[in-house]
Amino acid sequence: MNYFEKILIANRGEIAIRVMRACRELDIETVAIYSDADKNALHVKYADEAFHVGEAHPSKSYLNMDRIIDIAHKSGSEGIHPGYGFLAENHRFAGLCEKEGIIFIGPSSKTIEMMGSKLGSKHMMESAGVPVLPYTPNGVTSAEKAMDIAEQIGYPVIVKASGGGGGIGMQIVQDSGSLQDAIDKCMRTAKSAFGDPTVFLDQVLADAHGNRIHLFDRECSIQRRHQKLVEEAPCPIMTAELREQMAASALTVAEVSGYTNAGTVEFLYSDGKYFFMEMNTRLQVEHTITEMITGVDIVHKQLAIASGEELPYVQEDISIRGHAIECRINAENPLNNFAADPGKILRYRSPGGPGIRIDSGIHMGYSIPPNYDSMIAKLCAWHATRFGVIKRMRRAISEYVILGVKTTLPLHYAIMNNAEYIAGNTHTHFLLEEHIAKTLERYQRDEEARMQTLAGSFDQTKKVAAITSAVNVYLQRKKQ
Repeated sequence: MNYFEKILIANRGEIAIRVMRACRELDIETVAIYSDADKNALHVKYADEAFHVGEAHPSKSYLNMDRIIDIAHKSGSEGIHPGYGFLAENHRFAGLCEKEGIIFIGPSSKTIEMMGSKLGSKHMMESAGVPVLPYTPNGVTSAEKAMDIAEQIGYPVIVKASGGGGGIGMQIVQDSGSLQDAIDKCMRTAKSAFGDPTVFLDQVLADAHGNRIHLFDRECSIQRRHQKLVEEAPCPIMTAELREQMAASALTVAEVSGYTNAGTVEFLYSDGKYFFMEMNTRLQVEHTITEMITGVDIVHKQLAIASGEELPYVQEDISIRGHAIECRINAENPLNNFAADPGKILRYRSPGGPGIRIDSGIHMGYSIPPNYDSMIAKLCAWHATRFGVIKRMRRAISEYVILGVKTTLPLHYAIMNNAEYIAGNTHTHFLLEEHIAKTLERYQRDEEARMQTLAGSFDQTKKVAAITSAVNVYLQRKKQ
């Protein structure tokens, strides 16, 4: 296969390491970039080369397009993998790569721009026969216009920026009295994030030779602030008929948009019906669990497709094997409105054993900077059955030791023990309606007590090791 010789990873943390691992398996050299805050980060040490990209603030480092392109040229990188976040869905950056003769490992700039418009992509998919939610074709910038639409389709409604992803600028409005505030807030957030203002997933792979496949579905309804906390694959309430229909719609989205590389089509599901929401034109955080149930290495395939290779599969080659869950571990305090809790990790031990996968960029002694997203690790589990993987995830959470900062581990343990979650009854208001916070305090106390006990055992082990070392030195000197 004609892969790259060297690529630059325009990202940080666990996703940078994930891409570098794939490159190492394929004998591709890697180039890391790092800000002032990340000079001692693990992804910097893992790469073959590393270049300073700027100050700690994202706009002066990981979003500095010209500087990243300059580093790519200086390092001799043939391609750039954007990971997710930062520049991953920025059509201007993809276009700059194309202009500079550097391969952007993702879809074309034209496709990113096309699918980045929530309004434009919905209109396109509606024309192609893909079910879409009712929407305003020209967007809404006033409460008067929005109220007319909302009265027609009924409350609640979602007010969202027409560009960008990740839940940024999204507001759920329950009644007409809240609509103006929601529009104002959405526009302010959109303006600051994107410039001018105006939950099943289907994973797809498409090459430049017209071959397209889907890698089945994921469920990702449990969220806070419109950011996912728990994902699983396949979706626990999916029927064979619905899966076939939704997968066909996802492939239609890829075909109509001329999509290449890896992408994810997002659908909103309710009362037996699904609707196209958007396409995430990048690798997603939860690609891990799709890999676990299909055996397909999505990052390998991204690199192969970007190198001009054809997909080695047809749809009949792909099947669902077992069940997988991903918990996003954030350095946040879930009992304090999920406030970020950056700081130094004093004790760290990751779980292991059958069916466990950890994607992380942290280690003992690492100081989590306050400048970036608070996700510090992804804990994934696989088992042949859904209940089996829930029990395996509980075990893995109980083994995971992170001391020095607050994390969402106790929250995840509470979710894995919730009767409604176990039954597969998840939705976007799950944390609120299931009163997870009420049970979380007990789990948090139990977790902190367990962590302190483990920390004590670590200290005891350290003392034993020190005594043993001293004895060995004494005996060696005595021999002399």
